[in-house]
Amino acid sequence: MKRKGNIYEKITDLNNIETAIYRASKGKGNRKSVEKILDSPTYYAMQVQQALINKTYVPNKYVEMKIRDGANKKERIIYKPRFYPDQVIHWALMLQLEPIIMKGMYEFCCASIKGRGIMRGMRHIKKILVQDRKHTKYCLKLDVKKFYPSIDKQILKNKFRRVLKDKDTLNLIDLIIDSSESGIPIGNFTSQWFANFYLQDLDHFIKEQLKVKYYVRYMDDMVLFSNNKKELRKIKIEIDNFLSKEKLTIKENWQLFKTESRPLDFLGYRFYRGYTTLRRSNFLRIKRRAKKMAKKDHITYHDAAAMLSYSGWLKHCDSYNYQQKYIKPYVNYKLCKEVIRNESKKSRKHNKT
Repeated sequence: MKRKGNIYEKITDLNNIETAIYRASKGKGNRKSVEKILDSPTYYAMQVQQALINKTYVPNKYVEMKIRDGANKKERIIYKPRFYPDQVIHWALMLQLEPIIMKGMYEFCCASIKGRGIMRGMRHIKKILVQDRKHTKYCLKLDVKKFYPSIDKQILKNKFRRVLKDKDTLNLIDLIIDSSESGIPIGNFTSQWFANFYLQDLDHFIKEQLKVKYYVRYMDDMVLFSNNKKELRKIKIEIDNFLSKEKLTIKENWQLFKTESRPLDFLGYRFYRGYTTLRRSNFLRIKRRAKKMAKKDHITYHDAAAMLSYSGWLKHCDSYNYQQKYIKPYVNYKLCKEVIRNESKKSRKHNKT
């Protein structure tokens, strides 16, 4: 791939930074710290512009937050950057970097990419399980151990230097990479892109060198299919060897199984041949969210966005009876859509002023 240059002037363009402010503020418009910026976006965009042009920007310390994620309430630590200037600068960078990263992105890399996501991977897996039974006889399921904290900073920097030659942009990327103690922080907008970019070489290795016909990756979770169990064992060894050079390891709980004898649990779904259900933990999560929403006086933006996202999950699997019993009595999707529309109108209003 030809290395790209002259990107920094696009990053520091005032219109790009103002766009970054609005993108970063989505769903946060009611926060006082965000409202302040949205009241004078051009002024604050100019401040960011000067900091980037004069190279005076220094990332602020992250706010560490413990969250309990999923139905099993697994504890995770996320690192929250300040909205201004950090999140704004992250967006300003990614608005220009995204098209470059996307050029090398594998078609079934489905995490945190607009227009792809879980549904793209889910539809593909449903399709191949039904239409190509022979080459989906066996499944190899893998995920990377402590992926985000294990990403090697220097390897990531070197990967960017293979596609970029703009020193100022590379220095800004280095600054963000070095803003955390180890790996890249869960919680940064840039981190999801950097993480996907880090595994691009693995994607190409699996498809082009190992010649795997069916392969889907959702961040560091991967599934590979074949008609040959021994071949998948060899592929697992090749992937281990490749990732060791990237300073990553596969978790010990990897699985290799016959798809006729058990469902594939992936992307929040359970895939059988001929039908698909939602993972039980996700059923419980949606059920809890619906009941909590019913008890509130008003629907928040985050509640509305979450439920509309969940409705997409449910729509694409066999869940009619579940929806009738546990969702429809508690959730008004029309009201959820209205909340989202109002938030969008608010954002457009700020855009015009």
